[in-house]
Amino acid sequence: MERAYDIVLFGATGYVGQLTAEYLAAHAPAEARLALAGRSREKLDDLCRRLGRAELGVLVADAQDPASLKALAAAGRVLISTVGPYTLYGEPLVEACVEAGTDYLDLTGEPEFVDRVYLRHHQAARAAGVRLVHSCGFDSLPYDLGALFTVMQLPDDVPIALQGFGSASGAISGGTFHSAVTAMGRLKESGRASRQRRSTERHADDGRLAEGRRVRGIAGRPHREPLAGGWVVPAPTIDPQHVLRSARLNSAYGPDFSYSHYLVTKRLTSTLGLGLGLGVVVTLAQLPPTRDLMLKFKPPGTGPSAERRARSFFRVRMVADYGAGTERQRLITEVTGGDPGYGETAKMLSESALALAFDGDLPTVGGGQWPPAVALGEPLIRRLQRAGIGFRVVERSG
Repeated sequence: MERAYDIVLFGATGYVGQLTAEYLAAHAPAEARLALAGRSREKLDDLCRRLGRAELGVLVADAQDPASLKALAAAGRVLISTVGPYTLYGEPLVEACVEAGTDYLDLTGEPEFVDRVYLRHHQAARAAGVRLVHSCGFDSLPYDLGALFTVMQLPDDVPIALQGFGSASGAISGGTFHSAVTAMGRLKESGRASRQRRSTERHADDGRLAEGRRVRGIAGRPHREPLAGGWVVPAPTIDPQHVLRSARLNSAYGPDFSYSHYLVTKRLTSTLGLGLGLGVVVTLAQLPPTRDLMLKFKPPGTGPSAERRARSFFRVRMVADYGAGTERQRLITEVTGGDPGYGETAKMLSESALALAFDGDLPTVGGGQWPPAVALGEPLIRRLQRAGIGFRVVERSG
């Protein structure tokens, strides 16, 4: 079906939306037809002027107006959403994209939203040939693609025990804070959606493992880890969910694949403080009065300055022990970049959309909800390498 635009960016005037618009305007091919979308025509027009791109399309839509979302979804071949919290506002747009036959991308780190979309829209998206790809930012490309990059260096017929160690420097935006607090306040709902998904996926034709294959997540423990350069603590993020599903869907991850996921801190006191702080936030998020009070500290649309972003970085180190017995060997890889949550996230999200819109060598998975490594795979790794994000082998031993 002919569409007016190749890529539509919804939430373009928000904090990360503006960074994504800037990246697309600067790096999309000249023939790309781009549109910016949001609630305010005035703000969208102002953004086009600041970008020096008066020819960009401008579409007005509201996450709580189903009719405007249907029109938005029908306008482009690929739709990017930066409008969160996705658990509260994201699903109607996904549904509109499935109905319109439009590929969908976002940068969510909210497990409940991803599980709900799978339960309610995966099969319809498969039937419609629509690709739904979540977490195309720092959540979760460095981990999901980092695991794929590591596996690409290994034989596909050996057991692989993979550990991911993530370290980063940066500040969070109001939008990220609101999404995180919202997710923490819905732990019961999130757990229920996770259980329902596991039950459903276990019986789905794209969820069953081939006979003889095993894929599992292994809960780690806090410890000092020389390979990561500090103390490590298990990270309750969405990243392992994507890594493990990619492994289930791709036999190249070997007959027996396991994954453990950690955050890295330099000192034990930092590790303890991180755990204590997270516990306090989770506790306060359970009660509406304290949750609402916390949300006032960082209003949506705010975020770190360009100077703060310029000083930020991330490093994801993957340690793979593979083989068995006396044949056991080790491979260490890294994914590295600058400001993780915003500058590099805008780059990752944009390059993901450009890949969906223009790359003819993407994996042939068809429609459905897929993790980035399955839907975009090696072509996206190559795109990100050209864009300045590092994927490299650090050490091979054994």
